[in-house]
Amino acid sequence: MITTSDIVLGANAERSRSHNRGMVLGQIRLAGRIGRADIARASGLSIQAVSNITSDLLEDGLIVDRGRGTAGRGHPPVLYALNPDGGYAIGVEIRPDAIFAGILNLCGETIASERWSLESTDRDTITQTLLRLRDHIVTKAGISERKLLGAGVVMPGPFGATGLSDSESDLPGWEDVAPGRWFAEHLGMPVLVENDANAAAMAERISGIAQSLDTFAFLYFGRGLGLGVIANGRLMAGAFGNAGEIGHIPVPCAGRTVPLESVVSRLSVQRALQQQGIDAPSTADLDRLFAAGDPVLMTWLDTAAEPLSAAITILENLFDPETVILGGALPQSILEHLVGRIRLSGRSVSERADRLHPRLMTGASGRLTATLGAAALVINQAFVPKIADLP
Repeated sequence: MITTSDIVLGANAERSRSHNRGMVLGQIRLAGRIGRADIARASGLSIQAVSNITSDLLEDGLIVDRGRGTAGRGHPPVLYALNPDGGYAIGVEIRPDAIFAGILNLCGETIASERWSLESTDRDTITQTLLRLRDHIVTKAGISERKLLGAGVVMPGPFGATGLSDSESDLPGWEDVAPGRWFAEHLGMPVLVENDANAAAMAERISGIAQSLDTFAFLYFGRGLGLGVIANGRLMAGAFGNAGEIGHIPVPCAGRTVPLESVVSRLSVQRALQQQGIDAPSTADLDRLFAAGDPVLMTWLDTAAEPLSAAITILENLFDPETVILGGALPQSILEHLVGRIRLSGRSVSERADRLHPRLMTGASGRLTATLGAAALVINQAFVPKIADLP
């Protein structure tokens, strides 16, 4: 779901075809079912331009005729809707130990998903594994490759050689290559590359609790801890795509200052458990330990409250979000527990009486959060007017 803040007014013959196609598709998606006259009024396009574009979209199979509406005078208008099977997108999440893949249809519904282990994180192993996985999941979904709109690939940041390279949560060996170009060449299709937190934040906006929000912060628990910021309906990416590396900011913890993700992340909780001889590689394992009140896990949660509270105060005062959302590859039970333990500061711009939403919320959780978010980025791109195409 998108809101009107995602829609930019269209233009007529002097503007690009791709811009106007995105404009019309966006209006159809927003309305569910809509006629040409209403599309024209909402977009600023002429009736003739809308008629030409809807004819093309029908021919391409991206929309369908849903019958006629009601009208006070004249002939009832033909109503158009998205065709769920008109196009598909592949989402891929690359982690240090596994590759996850999912396929969404044009309406954002999950068609198939898979998880394959990674034997190594070198570039060739990841690429060859991804190629085999793509072929497998397309066959599993029973769809034609011709209907694939592209692939979204998410991987831990930062991108490029930076002062944060070689942290435990990143993927070594990718600093000297542009991942988007690399994967596009090898997959033979358009590819969008994002960090995992940004993809999860966009997925939350499209199909989660943030559907009605224009500005929010999403704290994503992957292997490390990432941040996706949506401002006025759009991702805040940064100059080099590395905005949101919150896991590396210094925060107070038990009388000392430490990097946030060293004490608040999936990696840190698994390390704490392993030090006591407890192996918990999966989300289900962590959920089971939480339900049993495991003392090592509960101690970690108590310790995480202080640094996480400090980080959320920083987020609120930097970005003035409508809410901060916690989500990702932790059990819902643990996310909800963390929300209950966080101490929200009164010294925050978010402390105000006229709030419409809680300052802190839990969002989508589970191992496919970022994977499906990657595919959602591709689907969403089809409905966004291409401003860069305009003269």
